[in-house]
Amino acid sequence: MEEAIRSVAGGDAKFIAGGHSLIPAMKLKLSRPSRLVDITGIDSLKGISEDKGEIVIGAATTHNSISKNELIRKALPFFSEGASMIGDLQVRNHGTIGGSIAHADPAADWPALLLAADARIVVQNVNGQREIKVSDFFVGLFETSLLPDEIIVAIRIPVPPKGTKTAYRKFFQPASRFAMVGCAVLRQANGKTNVAFTGVADHAFRDKEAEECISGKAINDKSIADTLKVAIQQVNIMSDHYASQEYRKHLAKVFLGRTLQAVS
Repeated sequence: MEEAIRSVAGGDAKFIAGGHSLIPAMKLKLSRPSRLVDITGIDSLKGISEDKGEIVIGAATTHNSISKNELIRKALPFFSEGASMIGDLQVRNHGTIGGSIAHADPAADWPALLLAADARIVVQNVNGQREIKVSDFFVGLFETSLLPDEIIVAIRIPVPPKGTKTAYRKFFQPASRFAMVGCAVLRQANGKTNVAFTGVADHAFRDKEAEECISGKAINDKSIADTLKVAIQQVNIMSDHYASQEYRKHLAKVFLGRTLQAVS
């Protein structure tokens, strides 16, 4: 891994693993790296383990590996659920979690899931490692706080307390299977609830107003209705050829309701 990191220092090279985000961007001339550094053979970037009360997912771990992992299914079932919804079988077998979040597509699934789970992103360059709170990682359209010479090493997620329920629901874009709207919810047994969206704005985000409204309350028709009233307020909603702002906001509220019902 050190050799790979040195190879991108001071230049405009890009790491490539599955390539399902970078290659399309290159075809569209949105990314023009001087060279590609293949990291698929670096075993230290792969795998899923538990360490000191946290689940550690290597950045080069494929979506399919995550969806089928027993530790993930037990502790973070919405990760398994979300991973199984990504693209098609080929994408899931070759695409990686690290590549997905580094690309930071506003309609990608992982950002919302990681936000709801309070993850931390472990990155490294020639000067060493640092950790970035996922809430500080996604900062704009295809934009993260990752430095040009840094590689994502792993994602660390606190193991949720016993009794935690999770769910992920999304409205598929039919061709790409990206999320026109995706909603991830993690609800602890004490009622504390994390709500995150993807596909709604230029980057994934936690909906603090929705969280404050539903946390600590029983989930029922009234509490869900109250939460939907305050959700999706402090955000600039995207509009494109797939959905207008009004329709996307409507979808976000619908899928928030469905996701809350799933953890009730």
